[in-house]
Amino acid sequence: QVQLVESGGGSVQTGGSLRLSCAASGRTFSDYGLGWFRQAPGKERELAAAISWSGSMTYYADPVKGRFTISRDDAKNTVYLQMNSLKPEDTAIYYCAATLNRMTTASTYNHWGQGTQVTVSS
Repeated sequence: QVQLVESGGGSVQTGGSLRLSCAASGRTFSDYGLGWFRQAPGKERELAAAISWSGSMTYYADPVKGRFTISRDDAKNTVYLQMNSLKPEDTAIYYCAATLNRMTTASTYNHWGQGTQVTVSS
């Protein structure tokens, strides 16, 4: 079992940066693939970035490629999302989630944080 708590959201202007953190509790953190999802108002939740249990593989959705970087520190039981060159369309609630299965398949994620708001103003 893994419990997840996000932090680091906030309000920035276009072009700014934010780093989200997700702290996990549980002894088997390193077994899990981890993902950052986001949900904008009126839109479905989407997988923005994911990292494998080993950290050797990452995935990025097309809208965030080249701007976002996902990383993990298993010694700290934490996953990060560095977001650069932010755009108003990045405004959303960001959730971290964990899976023991395929990290690019949203339905496999069964542990979720409570979410953190990111607002990008023009």
